[in-house]
Amino acid sequence: MSAVDTNVVDLRADARNIRCFDPATREPLGTVAVDSPEQVRAAIERARAAQVGWAETDFARRRAVLRRMADHLLDHGPELVDLVVRDAGKTRENVLMGELWTVLEKLRWTIANGEKHLRPETVSSGMFVHKRAQLEFHPLGVVGAIIPWNYPLQNIMNPLIPALMAGNGIVIKPSEWVAWSAQRVIEIAREALVAEGQSPELVQVVNGYAETGQALIEGGISQLVFIGSVNNGRAVAMAAAKALIPVVLELGGKDPFIVCDDAHLEQAAHAAMSGCFISAGQNCVASERVLVFDGIYDEFADLVGGLARALRQGDPKRGTVDVGAMVTPMQLAIVERLVDDAVAHGARVLAGGKRMYAEQGDFFAPTVLADVTPEMDIMQQETFGPVMLLCRVRDEHDAIAIANGTAFGLGASVFSKDHARARRIADRLQAGMTAINDFGGMTYMAQDLTFGGVKHSGFGRMNGRDGLRSFCNVKAVLDDRLPLHFANKLYPVKDGDFDRILGALRMMYGHGPKRRLGALVDLIRGGKSPGPSRGERS
Repeated sequence: MSAVDTNVVDLRADARNIRCFDPATREPLGTVAVDSPEQVRAAIERARAAQVGWAETDFARRRAVLRRMADHLLDHGPELVDLVVRDAGKTRENVLMGELWTVLEKLRWTIANGEKHLRPETVSSGMFVHKRAQLEFHPLGVVGAIIPWNYPLQNIMNPLIPALMAGNGIVIKPSEWVAWSAQRVIEIAREALVAEGQSPELVQVVNGYAETGQALIEGGISQLVFIGSVNNGRAVAMAAAKALIPVVLELGGKDPFIVCDDAHLEQAAHAAMSGCFISAGQNCVASERVLVFDGIYDEFADLVGGLARALRQGDPKRGTVDVGAMVTPMQLAIVERLVDDAVAHGARVLAGGKRMYAEQGDFFAPTVLADVTPEMDIMQQETFGPVMLLCRVRDEHDAIAIANGTAFGLGASVFSKDHARARRIADRLQAGMTAINDFGGMTYMAQDLTFGGVKHSGFGRMNGRDGLRSFCNVKAVLDDRLPLHFANKLYPVKDGDFDRILGALRMMYGHGPKRRLGALVDLIRGGKSPGPSRGERS
């Protein structure tokens, strides 16, 4: 490690309190008490008691709570932006677009569509024409969420909004790296609940380290949402399996960003800039691997290299900058190690490539690396920092092979003026989300779409109808359509029942009218239905 690593903040220096710092200045923000396992269980029980009444509320009351939350976000927008800037080091514009806007859109969508997707849904009752079949969506009870540090506002609201709309209570454990802002964010929901005559205890926050998360999993919650790294997700999944609770895992990404030789270069370049440098690249759907066709590679590299070198970086509180600080010194060290390793193995630095303002805070310069190859560590491991990787590809097949050649499968982007070509490539990408001629992370803003990944990027879905219903017990109900009351007498079994049932099955499911008609004749005669002759397809 370099000399500046002596400035790394040791959050565990006090096991009873989390010491919070501004990553752009290392200025102390205060301390947040660590919750013991007993306090975590008590928080779950408070939410459980409040959820009993909340589960009985109608959708109009739930919408009213969400509307008050939206009003609060708009009324206190600048204050909340400044809060996140201090706790996470990101720029004011990134907070406004990447957190405030996303949460407001999620609230708008849930208010407009939540009831539609949570009302009982009538489905086919199959052969039971006298019955009505429905799917009902009941609250799970109290759900838990363990969330990371990259989006202090949005990460809390992402599970909280659908949990409340579905009638649940929720207990959230934010990352210790952004514990300072968490209570203020949670109060947005608690104040809205009080204003609508509901208990604020429905929403709880618990703070701490791994032990706090373990206590949450073991404390009697009905489901867990985990957003974080692959290694931590694996440990969480094992703990959730022991507790026999379902878990939604949204883990890391190494999203490919494919630029075809017929792409609009300026459109693709600026989308790549957004995909790589929003929130200093600390984004699960960051465009970490930019795969550029050989014919336009040099031109594209010159374009994005120049754009990246012009970016301004520094403390967002001191003026307008394009890229802020990184949230944790640990992640900064990971980015530095991966970049240095790539350069040592032949990557060219077109912009950045090093720490910045080490005496002030935790900054890594907006970086563009050219001539990166698939076997480099930086192309296989999640970087999670302000780094654009340019990899030359020969053609569609080469691009698809490299894009799918990692353990991750979260998002993806494809740029081409030929729509059929773009769709052909997109359809072969192993990803939970794909955007054509846009940064893949923008799929989050189309809230009817689900959000989640495949392979080591996790499982389960957030957002959209399926994400909302994931906070429910989906209950199957077979009800009377017609007031027919008769006994289906299965017992005692009578001679000939087997043949009659077998004949009925052949009549209903046999392939072709000849087989079905023959089975019907045998059934009417009451004789044994002949089995299939030798060589006949059954």
